Amino acid sequence: MKPLLPSQNSISLLLSALTLISQLHLHSLSLRPFSSISTNKAKWNSTTNVIITNPTLLIMESCTTMLQLKQIQAHMTRTALITHTFPVSRVLAFCALADSGDIQYARVLFSQIERPNTYMWNTMIRGYCKAKIPTIGFSFFRQMARECVEMDRRSFVFALKACEQFCTVLEGESVHCWIWKMGFDSDLVVRNGLVHFYAECGCLNFAREVFDQSFERDVVTWTSMIDGYVVHNCSEEALKLFNSMVMSDVEPNEVTMIAVLSACSLKGDLTMGKSIHEYIKKRNVNYSLNLQNAMLDMYVKCGCLVAAREVFDDMKIRDVFSWTIMVNGYAKFGELDLARKFFDAMPEKNVVSWNAMIAGYSQNNQPEEALKLFRNLVGVGLHPIENTLVCVLSACGQLGSLDLGQWIHHYYINQKRIQPSVILANAFIDMYAKCGSIDAAAMIFNEMVERDLVSWNSMIAGYASHGHATKALVLFDEMINMGFKPDEITFVGVLSACSHGGLVSVGREYFKSMKRNFGIEPTVEHYACMIDLFGRVGLLEEAYELITKMPMEASVAAWGALLNACRMHGNVEVGKLSAFKLLDLDPEDSGIYSLLANICAHERRWGDVRMVRSMMRERGVKKTPGSSLIEVEGEFYEFLVADGSHPQSEDIYRVLNEIFLLSKVEDSVPDTKLNS
Repeated sequence: MKPLLPSQNSISLLLSALTLISQLHLHSLSLRPFSSISTNKAKWNSTTNVIITNPTLLIMESCTTMLQLKQIQAHMTRTALITHTFPVSRVLAFCALADSGDIQYARVLFSQIERPNTYMWNTMIRGYCKAKIPTIGFSFFRQMARECVEMDRRSFVFALKACEQFCTVLEGESVHCWIWKMGFDSDLVVRNGLVHFYAECGCLNFAREVFDQSFERDVVTWTSMIDGYVVHNCSEEALKLFNSMVMSDVEPNEVTMIAVLSACSLKGDLTMGKSIHEYIKKRNVNYSLNLQNAMLDMYVKCGCLVAAREVFDDMKIRDVFSWTIMVNGYAKFGELDLARKFFDAMPEKNVVSWNAMIAGYSQNNQPEEALKLFRNLVGVGLHPIENTLVCVLSACGQLGSLDLGQWIHHYYINQKRIQPSVILANAFIDMYAKCGSIDAAAMIFNEMVERDLVSWNSMIAGYASHGHATKALVLFDEMINMGFKPDEITFVGVLSACSHGGLVSVGREYFKSMKRNFGIEPTVEHYACMIDLFGRVGLLEEAYELITKMPMEASVAAWGALLNACRMHGNVEVGKLSAFKLLDLDPEDSGIYSLLANICAHERRWGDVRMVRSMMRERGVKKTPGSSLIEVEGEFYEFLVADGSHPQSEDIYRVLNEIFLLSKVEDSVPDTKLNS
């Protein structure tokens, strides 16, 4: 073997190594890791079962940094210990597998070993797999095959692990062929590796075929197949397989139960989840923190917050995920005060914790709180993840906070701090459209390399809400030509565009085509769009006929569209019918009374006006005052009609009066350009 020397400052490294050896020699003799370097057993050295007595090698087992490794290697080189197979394999293992190792240093070291054994080849494959460089790892496996290096079961398992990181299954299938050729197809460990590989790659039929053909199955075999089903959203198959496992002689372990609880979460099967909880108690499965978190997550996703709280309260140890699951659960079900209480009490927060709380506010119509929390997140120096920005952009859209939305776009996307995905691009389209900047929304849409149905729906709805009916319909046709199949949301946008554009015959045709051409049954939202379309152009009788013949109960939106049409066209009788229907659905809405009173007053039906106001008094309904919401330097301010509660209200009204007076002056000045 060639001499293996550190590349720089070899003399100083040797001296440092000798000092290190002398300082730690007594600790080595006691067979305990030395406290000055590590108090825990390093992950990289867990593979060896050899009893080590050499002091240098004992220190090697507790190595934690590359600097220490190079010092020890220098000493091993000086004493010729490095020329022996086992010592150099330990140096190689640290470089390739330790968290603080250096895979490139390992490759240089490997290249200097004259006859590397199977363990060393396997270490290199495993190391490159761990470093997320599967191509080079797999090339080591292929080199083993070309040079007829003796392989063992781990060679194939590590090669399959590398193949899991490829985009296709071709490389893994070639390893499968080698397994057959080399006679390892009956080896349990190798078959488990194949099941895991095919399951991880989504080839569940192949994984199940290997599973079914296995004459021997252990807990890893069963768990790999169950987990594969769960990862690919086949919860029913996962639970069926678990039932078969229970009836076999194989005892499930902690990892199995985590996968099964995840299946219950996906399915939303609380009954099954509770039975799994009881099973874990009876069989004394290792109730680790990970398993408790999985239990907590299952109860939350199945909507049983009481049981989740009981599990949480019984936990002796909790981590950031335990707290985040509870925050997410309470936020998801609208209990924002409890969610915030848990969030504020968290001993440690990560970006997922912040995201759960921000999403809770955004999805429960409290966008101001969502944006405040986002600013706090940025203020403490955390970097938001994609989901955080999606929720914040939704809040911006709800508030019309264009400035913040533009800042997010510039800071995170234009400055390449976050790579925009389809989901994030869709969120930007929605935000810009709702904030009135339809051109910016269109620009993002046109620049998207990849689009999904949500992208098209968001842009169609954006064009529709801004009155660009023709653009919306042209985009719909383009979407169909691109091979996308519309859904219910698509047609809400299309019919809304027809309504805003007054395109009655076109709207009728699209409404009919929903079921005829695309197999989509119209919902109450689609009927509301059609009623709005008829009402806007004055076809009130047709609108009323449609609302009375709907195959389902008309919604508030449908009756509201008809009432608004009556206001536009002065139809008191149909307006009264619509208003009374709305009051049956929501008798506390003061806006309905006000709108009906205005319709009657416009047609000088003063008796009806008095009747409406009398109904309001009898029912104790008070008119909700009009309000405006503005954002100034990140703070939101709400003003009611004639509001004097703001501490600067006198200054505000003074400036408003000045603006009003200036506008009057502008109106009175003759336009000389026109006169000339």
